[in-house]
Amino acid sequence: MDTLSKLLDDLDFSAEVFFSGGLCGLQSFRKEDSSGHLHLLSYGRMTLFTDQGHKQVVTGPAVLFIPSGSLHRIQVDDSDEAQLVCATVELQGQQKSRLASQLPKFVCLDMTDDPKVLNTAQSIFEEAFSDREGRHLLTNRLCDVFLVQLLRFVVEQGTVELGLLSASSHSELAPLMVQLQNNPERDWTVDIMASEVFMSRSKFAALFKDTVGQSPMDYLTDLRLAMAQGLLRKQRPVNLVANEVGYDDASSLTRVFKRRFGVTPKQWLKRYFKEEA
Repeated sequence: MDTLSKLLDDLDFSAEVFFSGGLCGLQSFRKEDSSGHLHLLSYGRMTLFTDQGHKQVVTGPAVLFIPSGSLHRIQVDDSDEAQLVCATVELQGQQKSRLASQLPKFVCLDMTDDPKVLNTAQSIFEEAFSDREGRHLLTNRLCDVFLVQLLRFVVEQGTVELGLLSASSHSELAPLMVQLQNNPERDWTVDIMASEVFMSRSKFAALFKDTVGQSPMDYLTDLRLAMAQGLLRKQRPVNLVANEVGYDDASSLTRVFKRRFGVTPKQWLKRYFKEEA
């Protein structure tokens, strides 16, 4: 079984449509403890406001996925009546928190960017807005399919790193992934990681590789380098960045950085700001 299929099979999620039709004005959606929200916009224009302060204008056909199920509002002006299908995505509480922690606060996708996603959405709209027998059940099942396609899209686009998502949703590995992200500077070894999850070295290494798709130390290197890039973009000195992500000094970080990216941190940063200009 491929990684995404295994992840979603373990998560045991299901979608339940609770609204389909025209929307106008301001609509609030309350926080859901065990589910996320899925909003499929057939046509029209709406504005999303989240409780974290995000504001996103969306024009259909598009989808909004809010994994955390947090409080949010949708505003539709009188001249922009929107046709929507809204669903909750049910997950167990612990599974939801692990999944939501690795996904963006909300995912917004123009469905014309992916023909398969758009085709499934069109089937959802056809069922949801019809009066045919069995439409409620079929619409829910199509939303299940749609969510898999949506997650596949964000993984393929690089919005979400699948290995991290899988490990962070794994009951035994999740606590370790939090430790690695919060404390990359620790002197981590495979033995120490294994002890954090109360496993033998061999069992842990095999489980980690099977779940994440790379060895524990390769993953740690990638994590440290990604964090280093984020700190470098903030123009932090290389020697301080090295210490914060787990390297003894700037030379150690530079050696690993150049082996992975082909350039030194300073060369990479110069190229980054040139591209941004």
